[in-house]
Amino acid sequence: MTACLKIKSLLSVAASPLAMCCAAAFAAPALAQPVQPVDPLDPTAGPVASVEEIIVTATKRETNLRDTPIAIAVVGAETLKNSQISSLLDIANSVPTLRMTTFESRSTALTVGIRGIVPNDANQPAREQGVGVYLDGVYLGRQQGLNAAMLDIERVEVLRGPQGTLFGRNTEGGAVSMVTRRPTGEYGLRTTAGVSNFNGYNFDAHLDLPEFAGVSVKLDAALQRHDATTENPMEGQVGWNYLNRRGFRAQARWAPTDAFDAIYSYDTGHSETSPFLSQLVSYNPLNLPISTVFPRPAGTISPLPPGVNVHTKRQKVADIGVPQQPSIDEVEGHSLHMNWRINPNLELRSITAYRTVDVEQYDNAGGPNRPPVFQPNAPEGNSARNFSRYSLSDLGQSQTSQEFQLVGTTLEDRLDYVVGLYYFRETAWEEAATPSTLTYVGSNGNYVVRDPRVAGITRGFRAMTEAARRYPRARACSSTPSTRRRSWTTG
Repeated sequence: MTACLKIKSLLSVAASPLAMCCAAAFAAPALAQPVQPVDPLDPTAGPVASVEEIIVTATKRETNLRDTPIAIAVVGAETLKNSQISSLLDIANSVPTLRMTTFESRSTALTVGIRGIVPNDANQPAREQGVGVYLDGVYLGRQQGLNAAMLDIERVEVLRGPQGTLFGRNTEGGAVSMVTRRPTGEYGLRTTAGVSNFNGYNFDAHLDLPEFAGVSVKLDAALQRHDATTENPMEGQVGWNYLNRRGFRAQARWAPTDAFDAIYSYDTGHSETSPFLSQLVSYNPLNLPISTVFPRPAGTISPLPPGVNVHTKRQKVADIGVPQQPSIDEVEGHSLHMNWRINPNLELRSITAYRTVDVEQYDNAGGPNRPPVFQPNAPEGNSARNFSRYSLSDLGQSQTSQEFQLVGTTLEDRLDYVVGLYYFRETAWEEAATPSTLTYVGSNGNYVVRDPRVAGITRGFRAMTEAARRYPRARACSSTPSTRRRSWTTG
């Protein structure tokens, strides 16, 4: 059994930069007065500013942030509110060294990196993340769906560096732990609404119901929508960076005694999105010879198609319209947390969870701006005339996990320890295709839409460029959730 010795020491905390606010004044400017030092031992002096106490659970127990021996940053509820953070992607701007971005141009699949540990296309089921993402202690096994609506998050703890000792699998770079607000048992209602450009609006509501028969219930709902920020010239097709996202969570807490409580949580999320436009911001920076010969000789570059231009500022309308529909993401999860305080120094916890992710991806981000490139003299019917790559994917994932934790303190509070037992099983599959949706006709840049069946866009007619199935299992029994692990992978 591995134990962690608790050492109390005085730590210095670096203050975060303060935002400066300026206001117009009509009175004459006053000279700044020098700040007089305050003697903390002087009883007549004013009160000394105290550092706010921030409670975290990074070590599987509640500790003060200043006393937690881990490189950790915390984004609290006040920061989440003031920064109008509505999804996990928005967190990155609040935490140094945390890299969080959409994978390629897919707005719901996030790539998360800390300290340079960034996965290479963990969007594929056969690959894993380098930073673990957790929701109330439950590991989220896939990148897909991570950018779903956040439902009343109390705080986000970002742990830097390897966290396998306490968090287990796929935490070489660190861990991002989201902690939600629990039911209070007292009536309360909080709502927020807003509007934005591109016909956007957002709304969220959080309802706490009074405790009844020892059961407290909390309901959360959120929605966010805006039109595409880049228009698609093709009639009837969705533009780029379109968003329509909604989510719902229900929690019930049962506390029959002071020593035991159980919290059941159900959450679901639905999102319809389109990718960001891959915009052409430069052309031929190496000044290569331009060639119209087919096949194009090495060391040359193809000319830009007629109507396609370099844009150094954000495009409001794409140069060429492409077939595109929204990608659909569905996430759903159940969890049951049970806590039994055996005595003041010993607590037994159980975390049971089941989650699913289903994705229908339609990603036509590049149009004529990405390979395959324009080759004006390619023979009619040659595949070199095809362009506008459509990244299509159907993905499904389900995971089941069970964790037991025995958290205790002994030797007159000089020794803290955690003993854990963990089981994880995941099933994931994906079928992907990358057909070209448009084809050039003639040598003047004219183009037509390819037949969806011939092009392989329609389901049942797709030529699969990638297919994978994954059935990993993980078991661990030690002082931490994943010191020893056996896994089997097929696909």
